[in-house]
Amino acid sequence: MANASGRVIVATFASLISRIQQVIDAAINHDRRVFITGRSMLDNVKMAIDQGYLSASGDVLASLDKMKKLAPEKIAIITTGAQGEPTSALVRMANRDHRHIEIQPGDTVVLSSSPIPGNELLINRTIDNLYRLGAEVLFSRIASVHVRGHAAQEELKLMIGLVKPRYFVPVHGEYRHLWMHSMIARSMGLAAENVFTLEDGDILEVDSAGARVAGRTSADWVYVDGLAVGIDRIVLRDRAHLAGDGVIVVIVAVDRQTGKPIGRPDVVSRGFIESEMSDGLMERAKDVVVQALGGGAHVANKSDFNTRVHDALSRFLFEETRRRPMVLPVSVEV
Repeated sequence: MANASGRVIVATFASLISRIQQVIDAAINHDRRVFITGRSMLDNVKMAIDQGYLSASGDVLASLDKMKKLAPEKIAIITTGAQGEPTSALVRMANRDHRHIEIQPGDTVVLSSSPIPGNELLINRTIDNLYRLGAEVLFSRIASVHVRGHAAQEELKLMIGLVKPRYFVPVHGEYRHLWMHSMIARSMGLAAENVFTLEDGDILEVDSAGARVAGRTSADWVYVDGLAVGIDRIVLRDRAHLAGDGVIVVIVAVDRQTGKPIGRPDVVSRGFIESEMSDGLMERAKDVVVQALGGGAHVANKSDFNTRVHDALSRFLFEETRRRPMVLPVSVEV
C-alpha cells in the first residue's frame, strides 16, 4: 500500500473479517481513509464492528460521498467482487457502471482471493476490463496477495479432537473434499456408522435413538421469472431451443365450414436465418406446407393439422440448413 501513488482498491470476501481488518490496519499505517462498498461488505463490516470483531479506530472509515474531497493517495477502498460476480461492486467499477467510484489510471486493484473453480472466466474478464481502464491489478497468479482461509488436515484433526463429536457431517466443497474430510474423522476414532458423507438433498435425522439418513428431498435449482417461482423444465428447454435455433411460425387460413386451407400459408421466422437468405427458403417452406396439407384439399382436425405441418416443415428445414428451429403451426378460421 505504501508504494501505490493512487487509490488502493482491495476486493475480498465479505465474510473474511480478518482480511478486512488487515486492510484497515494497513490504511491507518499509511494515512489513508477507508471506504466500504458492496452491499454484503457494508452489512458484514457493520455487524463485525457492532459485535467487536472488527476495530476501526478514529474516523478511518468514511462514507463514499467524502471520497471526492481526498487525494487519491489518501484513499483505500474495500469492495466485493473478488470472484467476478456480475452484480458486485468491483465488476460495476470495471464496467464503468458504479455510482460513486470510477477506475482511473494510477489506481491499484488487489484481488485478495483464489479463483473458485468455474469463476475463472468472470474473474479474467474483470481483470481485463480493469487493465483497459488503466489500473494496476494484483492477483494471486502474479503477487502474494492472498492466503486461503481453509483449514489444513492437521487443523481439522485438532478441531475434531477438541469437539469430540458423536456424529460427524462434513460440509463445504466438492464430494471428494467431503469424502476426504470424512476419512480424517474416521482416522480420529469416529465409528464409520457415525460419519455421514451427504449430498444435496439427503435427509439426516438425529434423535435420542441415533442418527440415520432418512431419504431424499428435492434440492435442485429454483428459477424465478417475474412473479413465477419454480419455472418448469419444459419451459426452460423451450427457451434454450429458441435461443439456439430460433422459431418458425406457420400461419394457415382454413375455411370455418370445411376445414380446408385457403390460399398460401404465411411463414415467419425469428432468430433462424439471415434476411438475405430467408426469402427463397421461406417461399419453398410455404410449398412444403401446402404439400403436407394435400395441396389445399386436405380436411383435418387441429391435432392432425399441427402434426402434418410441424413434421414436414421440420424435416425440410433440417435438410436445407442442418438446424432445428422451433416450428409453431397456427390455423386461423375464416
